[in-house]
Amino acid sequence: MHRYTFFTAIFALNLLYLQIALSGAEVPEQASMKLKAYPASILLCGKDSSGLVVVQKLLNTAGVETTGKQLTEGLPIASADPAIAVWKEGRIHAVADGKTELLVQADGSDALHIPIQVQGTGEPRRWQFDAHVQSVLTRAGCNSGACHGALAGKGGFRLSLRAYDSIADHFTMTRQDRGRRIEPADPGRSLLLAKPTTLIPHKGGLRLEEGSADYRLLAEWIAGGAVGPQESDAKLLSVEVLPSAIELAKDNTQQLIVRAAYSDGRVDDVTQWAKFNSANEAVVRVDENGRVQVVGNGKGGVVASFSSRVAISSVVVPYESTLSPTAYQDFQPRNLIDTAMLAEWQSLRLAPSSKCDDATFLRRAYLDTTGTLPTVAQVKAFLGDNRSDRRDRVIEELLSSDAFVDYWSYKWSDLLLVNGTLLRPDAVASFYKWIRQNVEKNTPWNEFCKQIVLARGESMTDGATNFYAIHQDPESLTENTCQAFMGLSIGCAKCHNHPLEKWTNDQYYSMANLYARVRAKGWGGDSRNGDGQRTLLVLERGDLIQPSRGKPQIPSALDAEPIDINATGDRREALAEWLASPENPYFSRAIVNRVWANFMGVGLVESVDDLRVSNPASSDRLLGELAQFTIDNRYDLKAVMRLILQSQTYQRSAQAIPGNEHDNRFYCRYYPRRLMAEVLHDSIVTVTGVPSKFTEIEFPGADKSPTKDYPEGTRSLELHDSAVANYFLKTFGRHQRRITCDCERSDQPTVIQVLHLNNGTTINEKLSSPESIVGRWMKEGLPLEEVIDQAYLAALSRSPSNEERSKILALVADADKENVARRESFEDVLWSLMTSPEFLFAH
Repeated sequence: MHRYTFFTAIFALNLLYLQIALSGAEVPEQASMKLKAYPASILLCGKDSSGLVVVQKLLNTAGVETTGKQLTEGLPIASADPAIAVWKEGRIHAVADGKTELLVQADGSDALHIPIQVQGTGEPRRWQFDAHVQSVLTRAGCNSGACHGALAGKGGFRLSLRAYDSIADHFTMTRQDRGRRIEPADPGRSLLLAKPTTLIPHKGGLRLEEGSADYRLLAEWIAGGAVGPQESDAKLLSVEVLPSAIELAKDNTQQLIVRAAYSDGRVDDVTQWAKFNSANEAVVRVDENGRVQVVGNGKGGVVASFSSRVAISSVVVPYESTLSPTAYQDFQPRNLIDTAMLAEWQSLRLAPSSKCDDATFLRRAYLDTTGTLPTVAQVKAFLGDNRSDRRDRVIEELLSSDAFVDYWSYKWSDLLLVNGTLLRPDAVASFYKWIRQNVEKNTPWNEFCKQIVLARGESMTDGATNFYAIHQDPESLTENTCQAFMGLSIGCAKCHNHPLEKWTNDQYYSMANLYARVRAKGWGGDSRNGDGQRTLLVLERGDLIQPSRGKPQIPSALDAEPIDINATGDRREALAEWLASPENPYFSRAIVNRVWANFMGVGLVESVDDLRVSNPASSDRLLGELAQFTIDNRYDLKAVMRLILQSQTYQRSAQAIPGNEHDNRFYCRYYPRRLMAEVLHDSIVTVTGVPSKFTEIEFPGADKSPTKDYPEGTRSLELHDSAVANYFLKTFGRHQRRITCDCERSDQPTVIQVLHLNNGTTINEKLSSPESIVGRWMKEGLPLEEVIDQAYLAALSRSPSNEERSKILALVADADKENVARRESFEDVLWSLMTSPEFLFAH
């Protein structure tokens, strides 16, 4: 008999766990119409100033008032006093100083009265370099990376990328090459205008229409003396996008408004200068003018960036499903997770799947919490337990188990890059030992991270100091601290302001200067023979020079208050306090997101390392509430895990139903996912009963590299070093621990993986081993039906169905007729189960 025959039979049976049902229906009508205007009040500052206004329909979704479809076009809208402000072409325009109202009326709704204040129209408009000139050039793309914002510039003209260095840009425009780029007496002849309008040949093409509002702005600025950035200029305080949250339907359109608030009290409509991007193009798309087009269902977002500030408008597009009146009847919220997700499902018209059965829950909880399969005895005991709190009891057993410590020590070793290619073997062992001890003690996450940031002393006795051996300069320490502990990638800000986030080049070097005084001495011998012994210490003096400024920045952690640059204490104390404080929202949200992704398969923010403002969570409410729960529970990660495991949301079936078949971000069912490489390998070892041998390469890449064997019986999740050569782990995408990014791990299927499961040595050699479970079955003379039961309980944590049992009995009977050895049939049964989706996936 061929294993392919068994594989096909069992594969077909186990596909039941991954089936998807399809359905579709019409969108129900909304309640009676109410209106809301954005902005709620209007301030126009200066002659010729204007602003967009949009009027939206208000909806009542699941008892919550929500902003709905835009209704501006076609509505009767007018200014109460056209002598002060006039409504024209979707904008309100300043005429003279004073106060008035914008009146909006629609059939079946109350009239809207939008207050308008106009000021400064009697004074000449003073264009500011930062607020206005740089905004025009950024919107036109002149300082983009593809144009003059490139490292070497273009055509001898170089600007800072997206205007991050206004002082240098002003010099380049007005003083470099004897100021040839501007002509104050005749602005139209200025290269700054003649080139982008193509009056003079321009390789960048047409970037500015002659006579447009932006053209006039630049011309007036040049004619007024081309004044650069001034200390007296109003500072940009904040940027907002309106509406900030909208519920739309498929094919709806929406105009967004971007407003900038300045320190002098003015609020400018800067929509015409903002840059727009969609955070989820499967749901919404947006053009360069902020016009949104809905293309799909789910949750999307539009990111608006202006002058290194970012704001986002979230867009909810409910699924086109007709839910039965009993869709939520069987879902009884147990904790804050369930309450938040039920609200999300109702707003999106998604139905939750039913609760998973006990066998499924047991296997799922074991894999997600400890990376192990339950034993046959554990499965039988659990399924035979009739107590109503049996699931909670299992959760507590798992959270207090040694396997939990192994699994999460391994996970945090991935995060912290415990890797023999970056550290010497003794240093690797020291770092891993420190991590494991803290996981075993259940050290609060804030204390765990603070100990790493503040580490000092000997690398062999204080394992946390090895974080500084992996990242040895202030810049890499800054980037990896932000990535590991806050899910923030700020590497772009090393050279210029971050193009997609608010982080500036100055902020980057302010934070890096907190690490400027950290030093290490000693290596314990040369790089080949040393043990990695280092002593980490902190100097009392020293600063990091910011290349673009030629001087150090005042030390400060991102959003924190700066500290005295001349103080002699350990600057890292200020960093550690801010990093792990409740006032730093990134810290608690980042760890909650990582833990959530481990249990639910998909992070609330995806990817888990990418907590940008421009990458919104699938449920910002839940992410915020979980973060606050973590703070309230003093960063006890076991409390967070318990909350997730006990939730009705986590305990949903993986089976899709009509009403949630299209969902892949809102957790109304459990998402099947392939086991990570180490867990899959250990599961094979557990089922077959045959351990693997692991050999550590002590100096990878060196000639005749010495090796060291791990003790027999060591599991993959007990390997403290990623520099262990193992074909299976490499093939199935284990974390390489080279960079701080979850992308280092892969769960993508490949042909090589399929071939290895079918013909490779890992499963086949273990099955044929005399020490395998099959060998024990043969020695004990177990009857075929008992073997089938044992195989299913060991591999799939459940008993076989009658249909499965009958099919396997028939296949073995056919094999007997062909004189196939009974041991080979037993091996084939187990091989078929271990290569089935039900074994390979968590579900």
